[in-house]
Amino acid sequence: MDISWLLGRARTSFHHATNSVSLPLLPSSQASTSQTLSELCESITPPCNLNPLLFNGHLQTAWTALRTGDDIPIHYKRKLFTAEDSTYAGTFAVDFVVPAPSSSSSSKSTPDPTLPPRTSYFTPLELSSLSSDDTRPMLVSLHGLSGGSHEIYLRHVLAPLVTEEGGWEACVVNSRGCAMSKITTPVLYNARATWDMRQTVRWLREAYPNRPLFAIGYSLGANILVNYLGEEGPQCVLKAAVVCSNPWNLEVSSLALQRTWLGLEVYSKTMGTSMKRLFENHIEAVSKNPRVDIAKVMGIKYLHEFDRALQGPTWGYPTEGAYYRDASSSDSVLNVRIPLFAIHAIDDPIAVDEGVPYEEIKQNPYTVLCATSTGGHLSWFEPGGGRWFARPAVNFLNTLAKTVDWEAMSRAEIVEPEWAVRYDMNTDIEINSETGVDNADNDGVAMKKGLARRRFSPMRRKLHDADE
Repeated sequence: MDISWLLGRARTSFHHATNSVSLPLLPSSQASTSQTLSELCESITPPCNLNPLLFNGHLQTAWTALRTGDDIPIHYKRKLFTAEDSTYAGTFAVDFVVPAPSSSSSSKSTPDPTLPPRTSYFTPLELSSLSSDDTRPMLVSLHGLSGGSHEIYLRHVLAPLVTEEGGWEACVVNSRGCAMSKITTPVLYNARATWDMRQTVRWLREAYPNRPLFAIGYSLGANILVNYLGEEGPQCVLKAAVVCSNPWNLEVSSLALQRTWLGLEVYSKTMGTSMKRLFENHIEAVSKNPRVDIAKVMGIKYLHEFDRALQGPTWGYPTEGAYYRDASSSDSVLNVRIPLFAIHAIDDPIAVDEGVPYEEIKQNPYTVLCATSTGGHLSWFEPGGGRWFARPAVNFLNTLAKTVDWEAMSRAEIVEPEWAVRYDMNTDIEINSETGVDNADNDGVAMKKGLARRRFSPMRRKLHDADE
């Protein structure tokens, strides 16, 4: 009988394509000239030894709310962006990690009550100098549902990277209305809100042309990030990405929450309450949307009710199920074409295991999933209070930033999975063994053309502009 859980030892398993993409290495970094993504992910993942008192996903997840004394000081300066895409008009806030202010600094003694702790706005002079030709790696973070740059789980990853020794720069894209940011249009954000991430990355590429860009997403932010990576496909300018506790299939996760008392009355109710509070903070702006029934939103109790009352009407979805199916990232992962490392706990009570696209991940040579037998949702608490997921995430980012030859990687041909390869209608396709139809027959030619035309499109959306 396996009693390793009594000692806090979680089992880890790795899931990936058999033809995991090969990463060219810098000559000084390794004895070999290349390493597959799967080999790299396994080599940088430490043993998962967690707090034995928190021996299942519910206890791990609950501890995130109970451990209130935790603090990792990260300081930010905020820049407000105006959306360039008129379809998603409005403003959003991006918080940039900055050094702690000196003891004589006025910003240290007079915190801004309209912003999260340790956060202040860039001055006009600072904004005018926001550009650099340096080559420091930069991390873009996307937080979880109703969170923001202040979240402790996010700071566990940032802390070892943004030190002088770590050498990283970083920023956090706050979802609209989150982290005490104001919204200026009658909409909040949704699980496929990739437009602000896209504008931020484009701005970073212009302001810091020599910095290699990486990204990490947590929970709902992980879902948004995978959707962004899938939408960008081979044109993505990010070097690599990490996702932690991604719910992947939102409908599956929602139904799983509704099946149990804990799922409904604890997790879904807590998340629904936090989203209703976010709505209340911006009710003046959101109430201008004629599709929103304020009384219905104010009467919700659970997360799926909030999505039914607000997200569906706001964005044009007939039901919350239609919204979940369209915004899920479980298919989007098939179209990712940069190295992606996903970290997941099998006993996650929110991003449930049955929603993880294991088979889809195995079809994409650019993705690797590390699954641990326990860890909960964005938790993985270790005996000393640290969060285990931060260690493989930081190791992955540091290893790729310091050892991969990105110039050679950019010259390498994109590896397309077998299912995505287009057949040439003018090339013979061996179909006889399966169909018994001779290639020379007219029926055979028609079948070849039919096969050539058929292609699965993982990024095709159900919600689109009316004139498309």
